[in-house]
Amino acid sequence: MTGDTRTALLSALASEAEPGAAELCDVLGDVLRGPNGDGPVAVDRLRARVYRLRLGSNGGSHSFMLRLFDPWLAWRNELVVRRWLPALGLGDRCARLVATAADRVGRWVWHVYDDLGEAPVNPASQDTTQAAMVMELLAELHIRAARHALVPECRHYCGSLGAAYLTANVRDAITVLEELSPPRLDPTLEQCALRDGLLARLYRLREELPRRLRLLETLGGPDTLLHGDLWTDNAFVMPGPEGPVARFIGWDHAAVGPVSYDLSTFLYRFPSSERPWILEAYRCKAAREDWYLPTARDLNALFETAEYARYANRVIWPAVALLEQGAPWGFQRLAQVERWFDGLQPALPLN
Repeated sequence: MTGDTRTALLSALASEAEPGAAELCDVLGDVLRGPNGDGPVAVDRLRARVYRLRLGSNGGSHSFMLRLFDPWLAWRNELVVRRWLPALGLGDRCARLVATAADRVGRWVWHVYDDLGEAPVNPASQDTTQAAMVMELLAELHIRAARHALVPECRHYCGSLGAAYLTANVRDAITVLEELSPPRLDPTLEQCALRDGLLARLYRLREELPRRLRLLETLGGPDTLLHGDLWTDNAFVMPGPEGPVARFIGWDHAAVGPVSYDLSTFLYRFPSSERPWILEAYRCKAAREDWYLPTARDLNALFETAEYARYANRVIWPAVALLEQGAPWGFQRLAQVERWFDGLQPALPLN
């Protein structure tokens, strides 16, 4: 890395008060030895703690993604891309982790990834092949992991997004919501109505837990490695030596659980009319491996259960922020969750 490149990167990260910038530059200096470290440099902030580093040179250009993590999330992502996916024969189906760097006190870790570009899968696109390829990769991930001895290790480090996740989120959400009252907090009448409406939903969901847990047990299938956050901006379809290849990024929520958790996340990003054929790509890939999904009716119940688990989780943190910090945005976030509950529809048509 040239002095100009280092100066530009340090300047960009200093403007955002990011820790560990010097350590990151030291690591990049090793990565960028030679012509890739020469020429113009641009550092673009994409969102909080995520940057794109572009380097130009006489031989072309090179681009990296820089992500700042707390140590636990850094370790989770590193386990996925350097251990678990390679063990499943899928090490080339994610962004390559080029280097890591920790700040001197060990509170933050930088990851340097190859940049997959600026065009993740677009739910509004008329190109139907991309979503199908993502479903095929997802099926391959789920099937290979479910049959692999690494699943207990994945569960040990990353936890579960299945029955235990649902139960804990519902109970924790109820506990913190019930505390949003005097003397801990003095909500307005409107805020009380919002709290009480969410509690009524969660009380009903608590009563339904035995039925939903039986559903997960009987129809959820074996636990497997889940991406855990499969929004379309975490899925890419890119040119490869033998044609387009799907890849995943963003493994912050990777965990063990039923396949319905990942499937519902991805399918709900698309218009309802598109979901059956997107799911069919997963079914076809799974069937070739003697792995079969439940009926659409049962899948709808599983998908609803996964969504409710996520909604309950999203209740917890704004409520905690209200209790611990009096965060003014807390009730706004809770109102957003209430709208999600109101708007949830079955993922798949039944006719």
